[in-house]
Amino acid sequence: MKFSEEINRRRTFGIISHPDAGKTTLTEKLLLFGGAIQEAGAVKSNKIKKGATSDFMEIERQRGISVATSVLAFEYQGVKINILDTPGHKDFAEDTFRTLTAVDSVIVVIDVAKGVEEQTEKLVSVCRMRNIPMIVFINKLDREGKDAFELLDEVEQKLGLKVTPLSFPIGMGYDFKGIYNIWEKNINLFSGDSRKNIEETTEISDLNSAELNTLIGEDAAETLREEIELVDGIYPNFEQDLYQKGELQPVFFGSALNNFGVRELLDCFISIAPTPRPKESDIRIVQPDEKDFTGFVFKIHANMDPKHRDRLAFIKIVSGTFERNVPYLHTRHNKKLKFSSPNAFFAEKKEIVDVSYPGDIVGLHDTGNFKIGDTLTTGEKLNYKGIPSFSPEHFRYINNADPMKSKQLAKGIDQLMDEGVAQLFTLELNGRKVIGTVGALQYEVIQYRLEHEYGAKCTYENLNVHKACWVDAEDENNDEFKDFKRVKGKFLAKDKQGQLVFLADSSFSLQMTQQKYPSITFHFTSEF
Repeated sequence: MKFSEEINRRRTFGIISHPDAGKTTLTEKLLLFGGAIQEAGAVKSNKIKKGATSDFMEIERQRGISVATSVLAFEYQGVKINILDTPGHKDFAEDTFRTLTAVDSVIVVIDVAKGVEEQTEKLVSVCRMRNIPMIVFINKLDREGKDAFELLDEVEQKLGLKVTPLSFPIGMGYDFKGIYNIWEKNINLFSGDSRKNIEETTEISDLNSAELNTLIGEDAAETLREEIELVDGIYPNFEQDLYQKGELQPVFFGSALNNFGVRELLDCFISIAPTPRPKESDIRIVQPDEKDFTGFVFKIHANMDPKHRDRLAFIKIVSGTFERNVPYLHTRHNKKLKFSSPNAFFAEKKEIVDVSYPGDIVGLHDTGNFKIGDTLTTGEKLNYKGIPSFSPEHFRYINNADPMKSKQLAKGIDQLMDEGVAQLFTLELNGRKVIGTVGALQYEVIQYRLEHEYGAKCTYENLNVHKACWVDAEDENNDEFKDFKRVKGKFLAKDKQGQLVFLADSSFSLQMTQQKYPSITFHFTSEF
């Protein structure tokens, strides 16, 4: 296959939603259609012995939530699909924001009963900032929920999207009869039996035909005709270029748990979703079809296999082909590295690959060379932008609970921070270590992983900090900056990159500091 064909048959996307909207279940069902797994596991049910394929950290299985972003790849109808399954839980938002830098499009999952929730709003606003194309999937139609038009309104108003339904439900909850597929003009009847792998669809070219009445009954048929007429009247027609520019969002309805409406979503997705997109670097925009390789690290995961202390850096390939055993330039260190066993993923299964193409995600074994945001190239000195650290919202001192294990603790903290699980600040005053996270659940994960993966125990102590701000001074030698360092000495720390950070104890003191030292700028993200 030619290089250009390889690029055009790739689709890399992320699935985002509020926790419990059914994101992991949808991921499982997509894999089922891709023939990648034989039996899909549900996240909740105790009857099904098999856990979800995409959740492989012990803590995820215990709590039924996805903690790490996992990468899943499969082939469907000649298209190579890469899914990045992101944690929905808000305590892991930062990992999700970073993953969104590596996807070309997104599927947003919404629960029919709860509608648009707070976490969905945050994630969608990040996608809108970057104009990422989005498809909306409204899930759990076999349960009682909000009216379809009400939901579409809510999506438009709360998320600021412009939607157009490409499928429409016939009834809902206990009246749920099936789905009319506007995109392919056919009807899919719901039997409520999830054992049936793929539902039978009936082609209906004309909604006014009598056949519709026999299929779903007269009342339902009448309602459907009225609703589809309304849809035609209210919503714009689907246009692929508007969708790809991020200006129009198609909507699908279904029930992932019952395997319903998922095939329609997948079939439409592979025909409309964008192929790998160009990406902006610090010197120019890089096109996927350039022959020289470039890529960037968007995630690092330590100890994917507890038996081996391995660290894996996830790299999104932006242009060119990545080949094993070829030396590539690590632009931050300015040195060449070569990789003998680059991995491609299927949940926890990994395979060594010889050649990867733009849009693919490759895992590289790392001995500590990589940080999140690092760029690899064939030789050109460029860096990809836009993978910042966000200002944390929770802060705690971390203390060593076992003096014999201080070396293991230091190593564990070091590696977990490289992974971007949380941020480490070292106080200027006394060198005490402070861990800042976006969500409180992260502390449990850190404690759990330090103990199980590094054999180190830690305890936490609360610290009253409102915000961490990166300090940017016009002139570090002027009196104002020296006075700031003297007066605020006990609130100053260094982050892992050695940048100066001001830990403000309240929004009031932050305001006062900003007024008192006008030549100093305080930033809420580490990239400025």
